[in-house]
Amino acid sequence: MSMNNGKDIKARAEALKDWTAKNLSEIIKVPAMSNKEKDRILFLKEMCEKAGFDEVRIDGLGNLLARVGNGPKILAIDAHIDTVGIGDRSQWKKDPFSGDIENGLVHGRGTSDQTGGAASMISAGRILKEMGYKGQYSVWFVFSIIEEDCDGICWKYLIEEEGFKPDFFVSTEPTTLRLYRGHRGRMEMEVRIKGVSCHGSAPERGVSAAYKAARAALAIEALNDALKPDDDKFLGKGTIVVSQINVHGPSQCAVPDEAMLYLDRRLTWGETADIAIKQVKDAILASGVDAVEVTMPEYAIPSWTGKDYRQELYFPTWKFPADHPFVKAGVAAHEAAFSAPPVVDKWTFSTNAVAVAGRHGIPSIGFGPGDENQAHAPNEVTRVDDLWKAAAFYAALPYAMDEAGL
Repeated sequence: MSMNNGKDIKARAEALKDWTAKNLSEIIKVPAMSNKEKDRILFLKEMCEKAGFDEVRIDGLGNLLARVGNGPKILAIDAHIDTVGIGDRSQWKKDPFSGDIENGLVHGRGTSDQTGGAASMISAGRILKEMGYKGQYSVWFVFSIIEEDCDGICWKYLIEEEGFKPDFFVSTEPTTLRLYRGHRGRMEMEVRIKGVSCHGSAPERGVSAAYKAARAALAIEALNDALKPDDDKFLGKGTIVVSQINVHGPSQCAVPDEAMLYLDRRLTWGETADIAIKQVKDAILASGVDAVEVTMPEYAIPSWTGKDYRQELYFPTWKFPADHPFVKAGVAAHEAAFSAPPVVDKWTFSTNAVAVAGRHGIPSIGFGPGDENQAHAPNEVTRVDDLWKAAAFYAALPYAMDEAGL
């Protein structure tokens, strides 16, 4: 796209700097944990309508979709608007839902992860509308739900149940204004181990599920060390960690006969659920633990609309090469708006792209305000300057895509 067009978009975004930050502040004041997003979704719906979007609607699951443009192709730009809880309140210096704006920072739960992206999207939509964008794309800004509980389920629903399948996808999760082209996938597993109970005064009469669980946990630790990176070492190695251990028996004075280990497995390129489950079984059996069952749990909590939509807790890996046309369009949009190429990298954590790119192979990139290390942390903040710059990128992207012939 032309540098002049990019400079115009940048100037418009910078003129909306305070408006964008104020919008984020107001969004933060309406808390929205996973499956309890109704108030924030309705608040954002009103914001989008006031900003002049061409179409604003809520889908059956409870995601908010807002469109600018009438092109035959679909560019989807996504921000999940649910957040995790606040954790230990004593660790917060400010009210987690204050939305205070001080010293160039917006404070509060979700400012980086990731309603900052949502505020920037609203500004980008306003810019595109004011510029009269009439390119090849219908640009859909999607304010999605349940990501913190089950990343990608919102998009799995949109694509597979409502037939809303974009041609290209942008996640606005925090990237420190870098351009991201992939991240590891993940899955969750339950390991169930059986023992034989007996009275605690004579433990030799039983088989302790607790000791089996301990050996199994050490086997998982060794498995983590043995996992290998992807071929080009872009995503890095997969990881596995025991996140919970529960042990049960007939009483406090008995050898326990049941144990459960919960596992968080991060998947690099080429690793699948079947491979990961077999690795766990083999590692635990090799440690001398028998009678082991490894399963993948299902997410089954209704959304705020009451919709009962479920999926297994498997979130596939994705990445696109640096020379992919969509990645190159993202670089061009950044260069047009900021007269410099972006740093191209990857996320450490997982995003909604697990469904869009991981399950469905739709070309995807990431670009967002804020820092990944602010996610789920106390005293979460994002920079005011990141917000308007992200808005400029989102507004510049469809123009760059049109010019590239995508």
